[in-house]
Amino acid sequence: DPHTALESGSTLLHPDRGSNVIHSYRIRKGDLQKGFEEADFVVESSYETPVQEHAFLQPEAGVAYMDEENRVTVVAAGQWAHEEQEQIAHALSLPMDKVRVIQPAIGGAFGGREDISIQIVLALAAYRLAQRGIHRPVKLVWSREESMFGHGKRHPYYMHTRWGAKRDGTLVAAEVNLVADGGAYCYTSPKVLGNATLMCTGPYAIPNVHVDSCVVYTNNLPNGAFRGFGGPQGAYLAEMQMNKLAELLEMDPVEIRMKNLLDEEKTISMNSKLPKGVSIREVLKDCAEASGWKLVDGAWKQVEEISQPDPKKPYLRRGRGIACAYKNVGFSFGAPESCTAMVELHGQTEIDYAVVHHAGSDVGQGAHTVFAQIAAETLNLPIEKIRLVTGDTAFTPNSGSASASRMTFMAGNSIIGAAREALARWEQEDRPAIATFVYRPPATTPMNKETGEAMPNFSYGYVAEAVDLEVDVETGEIHLLKVTCSDDVGKAINPQQVVGQIEGAVVQAGGYAILENFIQRDGKVVTDKLSTYLIPTVLDIPDQVESRVLEIKDPIGPYGARGMGEMPYLPLVPAIADALHQATGVWFNRFPFTPELVSSTLQPF
Repeated sequence: DPHTALESGSTLLHPDRGSNVIHSYRIRKGDLQKGFEEADFVVESSYETPVQEHAFLQPEAGVAYMDEENRVTVVAAGQWAHEEQEQIAHALSLPMDKVRVIQPAIGGAFGGREDISIQIVLALAAYRLAQRGIHRPVKLVWSREESMFGHGKRHPYYMHTRWGAKRDGTLVAAEVNLVADGGAYCYTSPKVLGNATLMCTGPYAIPNVHVDSCVVYTNNLPNGAFRGFGGPQGAYLAEMQMNKLAELLEMDPVEIRMKNLLDEEKTISMNSKLPKGVSIREVLKDCAEASGWKLVDGAWKQVEEISQPDPKKPYLRRGRGIACAYKNVGFSFGAPESCTAMVELHGQTEIDYAVVHHAGSDVGQGAHTVFAQIAAETLNLPIEKIRLVTGDTAFTPNSGSASASRMTFMAGNSIIGAAREALARWEQEDRPAIATFVYRPPATTPMNKETGEAMPNFSYGYVAEAVDLEVDVETGEIHLLKVTCSDDVGKAINPQQVVGQIEGAVVQAGGYAILENFIQRDGKVVTDKLSTYLIPTVLDIPDQVESRVLEIKDPIGPYGARGMGEMPYLPLVPAIADALHQATGVWFNRFPFTPELVSSTLQPF
């Protein structure tokens, strides 16, 4: 475990590194001691978050062959075709133009396909066979069990924190220590840790902040990207602390949040201001009003209580909880960020059709539909005249990854730019009119190693969620009655897909919160089947999910759109924990809230 790995004299898992610490960050904002001296109330807690398996629909599968131009060609679902091309070329010591990656829109991902799995093995097999004069395709399909132990998982986090507030609810200090289990190898762990380091103090203006965070090598499975990318772990800590402070101060949980929310003038923990378009207050207000809260005499109060179960069933209790969060759109902390699109306009006197070349991966979120919509809107063409060429490094320029809630934002801006340039050439009677456009957003900056100061992100999404649930205090079973999610998406380019993303995130986060108990023992996976690692089925989803889509334009988003694929995931676990507390009077500082954990906590004897 990471605590053992951090002990002095512990075995070095990678002796060449000199330490089991993969990466660490620190934030030093204000005067922490002074902040706690000003505090009338302090809440100190330790939290644990679990490993989570992606459980995407299609296990890792692919085909490789030598194409007509003698390129090693790999066909497999993924999240960034050009990065996979680069990694395959590096592994096989081949020039980039001798490797081709094709990504079919199949299988799901959730971050689990950011790390490559079968691609290099497939490429090597096809390449070696061709060297022997055997020109046949090679196929590789992992079983579900192989998938369960073959790719990285969500990082478990071990967190200790103290937050201080004045009697009126004003936050004055936050001290956080984060330790993440990186597993045996490293890919995205430092970046995931960076997000958790930022988001562990929530969307709140806190003048005095100390954060120390590290991710550590262990003998467990490697951990990596998963929907939210460090945000769910940070949000769990921050929102639990806010709800505990609200109880301690005898304040309404919405009221204490409204008092402390960030805006465009206040500074985040990294001592910079958020980009224009901050809408956290609007989403919290919308969610609260839809869930039984109301502004009464200048203060937020819950005026509609949750209905209680049949009094003849005293073992059933109900509660309502609320939480909010924010999450970056796009790559962070100075990582180079760009997205390229090419648009062709064909015809004589009028445009007969347009061809959009874009490598952006569609892993079930509907990105390719959105690409066509944005192109049609910009070119003023019916969508039937838009032809897409996608996910093939031989014919599409580098788009960057389908991750960090960035694809609609980045691809949209690149397609708009290419379409406008192509139209300009069309007006100059350049037929066919062909244009390539590289979109680059405002630059971000890495964290200062001593203070953590940074401009970490160029755009954010904002979300709030309320949960009504029922718990059987004898068996520990939790039944989600209703989830209300208010999500600012900037502009709902495809409203049906937006609602689908919200509902999918709620179900997936519900599994994270209640069902998914991933067990490793001595570095080996015990729960390596879907019969032992339980994910939500149709019987486990909430009775009702109310998706409330707000459209407050992002100033630099395509048609105002901001990324939203991860945002509805972030606040659900703490909202469930708050509702569970309201129902039982007990705070649960670790999850998943399985029947075993809940019943043994409520009835230890």
